[in-house]
Amino acid sequence: MCEDFSDIILKEKKDGTKVTVRDVQLATLEMMKDIDEICRKNNIEYWLADGSALGAIRHKGFIPWDDDFDIGMMRSEYKKFIKVLEKDLDQEKYTFHCFEKNKKYEVTWPSMKIRKKNTYIKEVNKLLPNRCTDCDGIFVDVFIYDYMAKTTFFDLPLRLCNSFLMPLIVLLENIRINPIPLKHLYRFNAELYGKLNKHSKYIGDDLTWTYRSPLKPLRCLKEKVLPTVRVPFEDTELPVANDYKDYLIQNYGENYMTPPPVNKRIPIHVYDINLTSSEPEE
Repeated sequence: MCEDFSDIILKEKKDGTKVTVRDVQLATLEMMKDIDEICRKNNIEYWLADGSALGAIRHKGFIPWDDDFDIGMMRSEYKKFIKVLEKDLDQEKYTFHCFEKNKKYEVTWPSMKIRKKNTYIKEVNKLLPNRCTDCDGIFVDVFIYDYMAKTTFFDLPLRLCNSFLMPLIVLLENIRINPIPLKHLYRFNAELYGKLNKHSKYIGDDLTWTYRSPLKPLRCLKEKVLPTVRVPFEDTELPVANDYKDYLIQNYGENYMTPPPVNKRIPIHVYDINLTSSEPEE
C-alpha cells in the first residue's frame, strides 16, 4: 500500500485546522466511486489515466504525493458520458464543466472537469483559471482519447495547428476575451484528426491536449488499452488499460515502477483549497 504522506499540508486555516494531500485524495476517491458507479450502470468504458494509472499499479492507490485524479475514455464513450451525466449525476453533490455545455470552458484544459459542490480549489497554474464560475470545487479530469496516425508525417499537420492555436486561445482568455470561434476550430481539428485516422490501430490523447511535445505524442495500440481490466485502488477496484505495463511505459518510460527522487515527491496542482466550503478562506 501507499507510504504515509498524510502529513503533507496543502492549507492551514486560521482556526489551525489543516487540509492535507490525503484529505484531498479521500475526497476525490469518493467522487471516483460515484463516477465509476455511473459508468458501470451505463456501460461507459473508461480507464485511469496518467498519474492515477501509475498510482494504481505502483502503489495500489494514489501516488502518495499526488493531488489530482485523471481518467480517459474514447471520444464515442465521451459523447455518451455527457448524456449520462445529465441524467445520473447527483446534482446536489456534483456538477460538470465542458465546452459542449458551457462555451466559457477553457478548451486547452482536459475535455471535462467533474466538480464537487461545496468545496473550493484554486490551481497553481494562474494562466488557466476556471471561467465556469458556478462552481470552483475539487475535480476529476476527463481526457478524450481518439484514433491517431502511426507516423509523424501524417500526425503533425493538425497537431501543430492546435499547438499554435493553444497559446493564442490562452492569451485571449487572459485578457478577458472568450475566443469561441478559435475554440470551435481547436475542437474541430481534434475531432477531424480522429475521423481521418478511424481505421488506425493506435489511440492517444486527442489534439486538444497540446501540452506534450508534438514530436513525442502518447501513442498506444488500442488493443493494449481496451478492453480495460479492474485492479485494486485503495479500498476499491478501478479500471486501467489491459496492458497497463505498455501504457505506463509509453507515459513514463521503462522505469515507471521506480519513484522519483525524494525532493520531487511533492504535490504540484493546489494553490488554495477548502473542502468544507465553496469559498476560499480570506
